[in-house]
Amino acid sequence: MPANLPPQYYELEREYRAEKDPREKLRMAEELLRMMPKHKGTDKLQADMKAKISALKKKIQQPGKPGGARHAPAHDHIDKEGAGQVILTGPPNSGKSSLLDILTHAEPLVADYPYTTREPLAGMMTYQTVQIQLIDTPPISPESYENYLSGLIRNADLVVLVADLAAENCIADLNFVVQKLREKRILLQPDVTEPPDDPRYCAKKSLLCGHKKYDDPSGEMFRRVADKYSDFTIVPTSILDDASLEAFKKAVFEQLSIIRVYTKPIGKEADFSNPVILPVGATVEDAAADLHKDFATRLKYARIWGEGKFDGQRVQRDFKLSDEDILEFHL
Repeated sequence: MPANLPPQYYELEREYRAEKDPREKLRMAEELLRMMPKHKGTDKLQADMKAKISALKKKIQQPGKPGGARHAPAHDHIDKEGAGQVILTGPPNSGKSSLLDILTHAEPLVADYPYTTREPLAGMMTYQTVQIQLIDTPPISPESYENYLSGLIRNADLVVLVADLAAENCIADLNFVVQKLREKRILLQPDVTEPPDDPRYCAKKSLLCGHKKYDDPSGEMFRRVADKYSDFTIVPTSILDDASLEAFKKAVFEQLSIIRVYTKPIGKEADFSNPVILPVGATVEDAAADLHKDFATRLKYARIWGEGKFDGQRVQRDFKLSDEDILEFHL
């Protein structure tokens, strides 16, 4: 039986054979496996690729052995925490580390010279009652691209492209970052409704942050960035302006396309300390299932409080929820 592999498979396979970095080679191998049609004609091909993937993982995990990836620390994956994982990326000295420092309890190395960030660093940002994970990453420039960045960015829920409004080459620097990621088959987009036509590519929802706004007193650079990237949401920020940081937090929350739902036991007050985090469009049944699978099975109805609703309104399991609704489950 013929394999019927798509043309993109053969192009990626050539790049896979030429690639030397084991982590990038592993990512490509996993992409090749995903691209293979699943039928009897590809059984042997799938088995061979799975064996190669297994061998690459062992090679990466054993850096002390000859041929091991000594130069490639395991930074290409960070476990997700909180309501969403957000990657800060951008050119050198754009202010990513200062943003992480002011918005979280992480303590990155912050300096007035480029390339101070050598490894990714995660921290938790609080927006109202929600914890959101921010990850600072090494800069992207003609002189520097850490291969593990591709895996980190692909895994994230949202990418924040940080623009240095104080830099004369701000637009060119941003363009380089966007193009470099495209070369790595990562497409930064203002929204992602459908996957790319080419399965080798990964589209990531992205937000622009115009940082160091006080170093752009006329607002000229901000306007230029906004014009160039007019389809994107762009937020001006400064570590000296609390209002701009709150606006940034709100924009990140909204771009994650999630809602907060609070629960209350029958006859008691709502618990606002630990919201259920759900995707926009989620239903009462989704909220019940998130708490416990038995809730969704046994649920008879729920009572709801929230904007535009009657207090204690009775709703069924398919009722669509809004941000900050309060639910009382009746089993």
